[in-house]
Amino acid sequence: MNVRDRFLKYVSFSTASDEDSASSPSTPGQRVLSEYLAEELRQIGIADAAADEYGYVYGLLPASPGCEGLEPIGLIAHVDTSPAVSGEGIRPSVVRYTGGALRLANGDALTPQTYPSLASYVGQDMIVTDGTTLLGADDKAGVAEIVTLCERLITEGTPHRALAVCFTPDEEIGRGTEHFRAERFGARRAYTVDGGEVGEIEYENFNAASAKVVIHGRNIHPGSAKNKMKNAVLLAAEFIGMLPPAETPAHTEQYEGFYHVGDLTANESLAQIKIIVRDHDRARFEERKEFLVRLTAYLNGVYGEGTFETTLRDSYYNMKEKILPYPELIRDAEDAMRAAGAEPKIVPIRGGTDGAVLSYKGLPCPNLSTGGMNFHGTHECIPVPALEQMVRALAYLAAPHGGR
Repeated sequence: MNVRDRFLKYVSFSTASDEDSASSPSTPGQRVLSEYLAEELRQIGIADAAADEYGYVYGLLPASPGCEGLEPIGLIAHVDTSPAVSGEGIRPSVVRYTGGALRLANGDALTPQTYPSLASYVGQDMIVTDGTTLLGADDKAGVAEIVTLCERLITEGTPHRALAVCFTPDEEIGRGTEHFRAERFGARRAYTVDGGEVGEIEYENFNAASAKVVIHGRNIHPGSAKNKMKNAVLLAAEFIGMLPPAETPAHTEQYEGFYHVGDLTANESLAQIKIIVRDHDRARFEERKEFLVRLTAYLNGVYGEGTFETTLRDSYYNMKEKILPYPELIRDAEDAMRAAGAEPKIVPIRGGTDGAVLSYKGLPCPNLSTGGMNFHGTHECIPVPALEQMVRALAYLAAPHGGR
């Protein structure tokens, strides 16, 4: 199966993760896809492929004859999609982009004004949504590229080092490595294939935390509420209004950090705000968290102790310090992109990957592009040639010359 058709098959599975679920994987659709992938890997010739009780898929493709002495390389991608936008009933289309506005089935459009990189893909087939759901290229494109690579190495008899594969659940909710088994994986260095446009190589990412702010109000009939009511809706608005207005995702880029209010539920008696905190600089990251603590204390001083309760949880840290001792990982990735006909671009991740956590667990794991763009939204898309380019890039890393 070619990589395009494989990707289109995978996006038919509904696999959004759920941060409010305590199970692993957090949603049943992820397990369905994981079992499918394990069976597919076995069918193409990876005999030990299996999905474990937590929804992780592992498989080891042994080295081809003569390559047994080369160090294995690992490739990792995640099966879940973001819960931020619906991933139910995805209806992708393959359309030839001829320039200008790229129309979606529901009448919406991607334009070069909003997405300048579109100009690079004139004349190419693009896989797009119908405008009502996300696509799932984050990260089913990475999964499709890895499985296609494995199939080609086996069917074509191409010389290759041992290749360790893992597909993880729940990356989008920060739990993609909770049950990762390094001893089952079979490689001491790896790449996540979970990035943007072809050529991108990432080994710096945000330090990340999540904050949950619970606000306890006091509801009184509006007719007799003077000096008695504490409206939790308004208190939540006040808390949000005191966050730095220019430090949001819509106002920042590159290495600039932010606070992002992602969810608000409220009535007069009770409100809850969910915020993510991001910064590449560790010291600044800690300052951002401390600001939320101080803001909570200040507002409790105004409205009474216990009115605001803020809980902070660190999600992952910048992997840069764990990758720098392994410069060959970056050099090999650059060579792989060039071999695939792409100009390598080292960029900071304005987000995180499973590799950020794994790097702190002793598995250095920078991130590679998949070719997709506009993730987590209805404008998500991927050029078909990009899928093929990334298969070639991964093939270079698996070859005897890739990875030294």
